[in-house]
Amino acid sequence: MANLKFVHEDKEVISTDGVNLREKALENRIDIYTLKGKLLNCGGYGQCGTCIVEIIEGMENLSERTPAEEQKLKKKPDSYRLSCQTIVNGGNVSIVTKPQAR
Repeated sequence: MANLKFVHEDKEVISTDGVNLREKALENRIDIYTLKGKLLNCGGYGQCGTCIVEIIEGMENLSERTPAEEQKLKKKPDSYRLSCQTIVNGGNVSIVTKPQAR
């Protein structure tokens, strides 16, 4: 089991292992997209780079970065992930949504 804490939303979500971070956030009405992302997102295929989140705790509880993330996030901090490409593997994870807009 994983405990996902969305910092700015002040919301905690319990999740099973192996869940996709984007899907779990959307399922729990966590707004991960900026206006541009809402209009232009690729639907979770790692093509657009609009579902960026920052992991402030628990990076070790997530899957490794995918090739799509390496390409889209090469100029971003290591703590940034594409939520659509991130699999939660248990433990506690603290997430900041829309970090590029803050």
